[in-house]
Amino acid sequence: MSSSLPAAQAAAPFRAPSQRGFALLLLAGVLWGTGGPAGHLLQAQGVAPMAAATYRLLLAGLLISAFLLATGELGRIPRSRPLLRRLAVNGALHAVFQMLYFGSLALIPVGLATLVKIGSVPVFVAAGVCALSRSRPGARLAVPVLLAVAGLALLAGFPGTGGSPARLAGGLACALGAGLAFSAMTLVNRRPVEGLSPLANAGLGMLIGAVLLLPAGAATGLAVPVRADTLALLAFLGTVPTVLAYLAYFAGLRTASDTGAAVGTLAEPLTAALLSVAFLGEAMTPLGAAGAVLLLASMGAEPLARAVGERRRRRPGAP
Repeated sequence: MSSSLPAAQAAAPFRAPSQRGFALLLLAGVLWGTGGPAGHLLQAQGVAPMAAATYRLLLAGLLISAFLLATGELGRIPRSRPLLRRLAVNGALHAVFQMLYFGSLALIPVGLATLVKIGSVPVFVAAGVCALSRSRPGARLAVPVLLAVAGLALLAGFPGTGGSPARLAGGLACALGAGLAFSAMTLVNRRPVEGLSPLANAGLGMLIGAVLLLPAGAATGLAVPVRADTLALLAFLGTVPTVLAYLAYFAGLRTASDTGAAVGTLAEPLTAALLSVAFLGEAMTPLGAAGAVLLLASMGAEPLARAVGERRRRRPGAP
């Protein structure tokens, strides 16, 4: 028994960061889940999809950059080539992701757009992890991803689109493209860059993304109704599902396991679905409810697999 104690003690420092990373990704998913309904309400008030995407990144980027400037961190960021390259890649991915996501919101219901967008992430991330490591997915990665896919297949029937096949196809294509862009951001940011904190990574990347979106936003119209509820929605969209969510996301990616990175943000479609039912009048079918349960199971599989693995390592004579 005593021989297994040092191994357990040695593993403890590595378990805690992984648990914190997964919890931060779950938090990011919940916060992101509020963004779809907020964006839908903005579009219902006359704000163009590209304008909502542009203002979301611009407001968040300016807020974080102002904080970095006030604290002096902005001046301490090294101007290294890897750091500048990471910010440029993140900026481009932010721009593509927001453009495609808000485009999908204009074509298909919020719940379906969010489900397809973030629901495709576990598959894309798992494929990317295996490709980068040149290995096959193990059970700890494959089981949660398969549960997630099954749950999303059931939940995707919620709600009905009520639109033309062309509109549905366009919305689904935009949502899948957004999921691919988000997955690329997840894989790119798994490895930190020296001198680039999660705060700077999020803020400067979003500011670059906003600048890249400005031409498209200007072409489609950046006008916003000067009303208290519209301005409050814009402020909410730029802070809660953007500033706070991306800070949790970039911080969590640093220590989360491969499985945690793949399924941690699945809290987003659940949150968006529940908010859509509560505030947007979208209906949840029995199959959709079963899919939500499977999504919860996929998220619970990661900490369960970790706990089982730790118990095995603590057994006497375990390697």
